[in-house]
Amino acid sequence: MLKIIDHTDFIRRNTSVLTPPLVPEVTLYLAHEAVPIWQKTEEELGEIGLPPPFWAFAWAGGQALARYVLDHAEIVRGRRVLDLATGSGLVAIAAKKAGADSVMAADIDSFACAAARLNARLNDVGITITDEDLLLGQAASFDVILVGDLFYEKALAERVHAWLGEAKCAGAHILIGDPGRSYLPKSSLQHVIDYNVPVTRELEDAEIKRTAVWRL
Repeated sequence: MLKIIDHTDFIRRNTSVLTPPLVPEVTLYLAHEAVPIWQKTEEELGEIGLPPPFWAFAWAGGQALARYVLDHAEIVRGRRVLDLATGSGLVAIAAKKAGADSVMAADIDSFACAAARLNARLNDVGITITDEDLLLGQAASFDVILVGDLFYEKALAERVHAWLGEAKCAGAHILIGDPGRSYLPKSSLQHVIDYNVPVTRELEDAEIKRTAVWRL
């Protein structure tokens, strides 16, 4: 049985305020190492086999997407933006800093929602955070949808791609940050730009990940 713990307290105790290498404009509560925080999460929740603490790291896809949004603020300025599977909230925070009218950060992981809330406060930006699984419903009405590193599992990738297709038909501008995950539907995407993103070898197969931003 899952224990009830204070997510905010857990995050503060097990992370440090750090700056993602590619996005120095943003500071986040991040973990130094993957294994210790993963183990602590399982120990404190009292359950083994939990998903990785995605919220505790600035993943390459998110860093690339955040960098692109900050450098091309006109894409989000004055618009309604969704950051799908927000994790740490990095991309959502970047969008708000770039001048988005409103930003929703969505993630079904309660830890991610707590981390995004903390990180938004840390960066003095106002964003809306939801733990609702948006993929279960119709594509909501957003001007821009940002997706950082979400094509790492086949079933999930298929759901995301289908949902984003509906959103595009409804008029959304969709950008995806991805470091070469296996299930990225490249044939339906337009390449925008590449970045070399510093990452940890604990999470990736290289210290620098060549990461692209794509447009659906």
